[in-house]
Amino acid sequence: MAPGIFVRKIGMTHIFDENGTNIPVTLVQAEECQISQIKTSKTDGYNAIQVAYGQTKSSKLSKPILGHLEKAGLPSFRSFGEFAVSDPTQYNLADTIDLTSFEIGQTVKVTGNSIGKGFTGNQKRHNFSRGPMTHGSKNHRLPGSIGAGSTPSRVYPGKKMAGQLGFKTTTIDNSTILYIDNDEKILALKGSLPGKEKNILKVIKKV
Repeated sequence: MAPGIFVRKIGMTHIFDENGTNIPVTLVQAEECQISQIKTSKTDGYNAIQVAYGQTKSSKLSKPILGHLEKAGLPSFRSFGEFAVSDPTQYNLADTIDLTSFEIGQTVKVTGNSIGKGFTGNQKRHNFSRGPMTHGSKNHRLPGSIGAGSTPSRVYPGKKMAGQLGFKTTTIDNSTILYIDNDEKILALKGSLPGKEKNILKVIKKV
């Protein structure tokens, strides 16, 4: 059984359970995933399977990537990811990973990049409070003091200041599969998931 799969986020909707409870869900569609490399503790120092996904034209890939795919007997894939496994001998090169190994009610861990919001100020990035808005105040949304002058005469690393917000690797540790459509390769996962539409997510089954 495959330990996980790569999916593409479709969007959010809601469903009703048998009690009529409204449950928010995120719909994701499974990517075409095939095993491109089998790693063992003897050859690589750890046990894992490398999965290729995201088919593309061979002209868009470098020669080393094409050689790697050709060695595994695979078509042109542009992206790769790994899943840790306990027994890599159960898997073969070019095996296809699909949704047949998933079940409704199963708990999974979902990892992906959160939505990037660009360069933002202190108030939005760190939920700081603003300065007074009265007449004469010149500190409406300024950061204020960021350190002493003479000592230490510098700003300590890690100071909460303006900067890039979002686009960080985010993990939802406990999401439940509520619906599976093997024909359309669609999963419905409970709650919200990282990123915006068309974002690639890594879904791992929890033991």
